[in-house]
Amino acid sequence: MTPGAPLRILGVDPGSRVTGYGLIEVLGSRQRCLLYDVIRLPEGPLERRLLLLLTRLRELIAEHRPHEVAMEEVFVRRNVASALVLGQARGAALCAVAEAGLPLHEYAPASIKLAVAGSGRADKAQIQRMVRVLLNLPRAPAEDAADALACALCHAHGRTLKLRTQRALQETR
Repeated sequence: MTPGAPLRILGVDPGSRVTGYGLIEVLGSRQRCLLYDVIRLPEGPLERRLLLLLTRLRELIAEHRPHEVAMEEVFVRRNVASALVLGQARGAALCAVAEAGLPLHEYAPASIKLAVAGSGRADKAQIQRMVRVLLNLPRAPAEDAADALACALCHAHGRTLKLRTQRALQETR
């Protein structure tokens, strides 16, 4: 990546039925949305859905050439079986990222919510509204796409803070 050039961050919210994605461009402290959508996977055997997810993410990465990827860490609420299936979808997404040689940054769900909505307990509707406001979108994205964009925004905010902190530390030396 060229110094001073915009950074493209792909946020991914993997799921075994619906996977959200969102691509933002970051220049300094400004972020702008390039695209967002969901990958809807058809009914059928899980292994076929996972292969389709891997293929679609490969295509997305090849077409839009993000520099970095942000994804939510796995968490288990109540249903362990659902968490396992989600983990498999996440594995397919991780393979697409690794195959492309992209740096992956993972964030806890509460960290993403805090970075975007100001509360680690924000609900889906709050995330959708804040993503719309922060990226100046004409309408709120679907839940899964909003979650993916929130992931990318969380990484962008954390990255900006980290760079500023590094610069400040270098100046004090």
